[in-house]
Amino acid sequence: MVLVITEPIYKSQSKTVCVIGAGPSGLVSARELKKEGHKVVVMEQNHDVGGQWLYQPNVDEEDTLGKTKTLKVHSSVYSSLRLASPREVMGFSDFPFIAKEGRDSRRFPGHEELWLYLKDFCQVFGLREMIRFNVRVEFVGMVNEDDDDNDVKKWMVKSVKKSGEVMEEVFDAVVVASGHYSYPRLPTIKGMDLWKRKQLHSHIYRVPEPFCDEVVVVVGCSMSGQDISIELVEVAKEVHLSTKSLDIPPGLSKVIEKHQNLHLHPQIESLEEDGRVIFEDGSCIVADTILYCTGYEYKFPFLESKGRVEIDDNRVGPLFEHTFSPSLSPFLSFVGIPRKLIGFPFFESQAKWIAKLLSGKTSLPSSDQMMQSISDFYLAREADGIPKRNTHDIADFNYSDKYADYIGFPHLEEWRKVLCLSAILNSIENLETYRDSWDDDDLLQETLQDPYFTQLSIPSV
Repeated sequence: MVLVITEPIYKSQSKTVCVIGAGPSGLVSARELKKEGHKVVVMEQNHDVGGQWLYQPNVDEEDTLGKTKTLKVHSSVYSSLRLASPREVMGFSDFPFIAKEGRDSRRFPGHEELWLYLKDFCQVFGLREMIRFNVRVEFVGMVNEDDDDNDVKKWMVKSVKKSGEVMEEVFDAVVVASGHYSYPRLPTIKGMDLWKRKQLHSHIYRVPEPFCDEVVVVVGCSMSGQDISIELVEVAKEVHLSTKSLDIPPGLSKVIEKHQNLHLHPQIESLEEDGRVIFEDGSCIVADTILYCTGYEYKFPFLESKGRVEIDDNRVGPLFEHTFSPSLSPFLSFVGIPRKLIGFPFFESQAKWIAKLLSGKTSLPSSDQMMQSISDFYLAREADGIPKRNTHDIADFNYSDKYADYIGFPHLEEWRKVLCLSAILNSIENLETYRDSWDDDDLLQETLQDPYFTQLSIPSV
């Protein structure tokens, strides 16, 4: 389908914009909106920037399965977490994620190093003055929703300070950048509600010590499931990894062969009141704890869009290019929803597009064209056998480039793609060591001579 971009219909002027969240996507959105001359307020529920990357060690008050409507803990980062992608590919287009003296200089650093990078980004571009900390957004809704003749929708934002003070403000536009790694996605297992022993989601997993000498079942073989299992085998009596497919990567096979107390199982058939865990192949163990590493749900409990944006089996839609609701664009937008791509440059391109649309420098296709594009995308995903719940899992470098073309944002550099792919392939073969041992040094040294690292004027902090 060929999309026709019409001439801008919005007069170039400053808009008042509320950005929800001061994580990576919220910060880069604030930066781009500021550059376009918009008046920006960023609302952040925590005491500092970082979003997911602001480590929260105290999870005692959180529901172990995250079933409450409002979570007390936003970050799902565990203490030992290290990046799965090399730092070279992670940075924004004009702010490389370089190693700094006195900090974690590893190629695959721990989570604190990325948080410090975001703090640096915030400081260099003067973003902190726009951020209200310890403010939770409770409600976002249209002010003039019944005015069908008015294409310009204003938004009421109700927020609550930590002190309990309630604020109600009207904005021209709202950018939702609240993340999607907080609300646990749980499987449906027979007997799950009757199982009396400890059950928790990886959302509140932080350190392995509480599981010392326990028999632990880890459900899910994603990156977090693998990482946590490798960590638990050092302290737990037994770790039983339950996965949808027993056809596992070579790297995980090596780990299982190495550790006698790490066992692989198919999915769980049922949980019994006496503590037994019965797997689909008929095997059975008695466990102390079940740890669900089963991913996360998209949730926007504050948003009232009158059905214009809904979540169906973890698909947020309808959204044109994962960003705009056709009937509410460009005054309601989402940054950071896509997964399985090189995130920071992509979020930056989203932010630039939103900022330019709001200032009138570009415009979107018609609502009908956007809806047709969304329908075509859904059909293509279905034809490729991709479940609805994985709608936003991109896993395609070309998509980032296609997206960038909407606003003339540069395509991903080839070295980003190659280094990212190299890390993925290394992790498949060498799960335990890929973050510390690699064979792409020649490519890495060539990459570090790129103007991105050598010629850009990188502000100091």
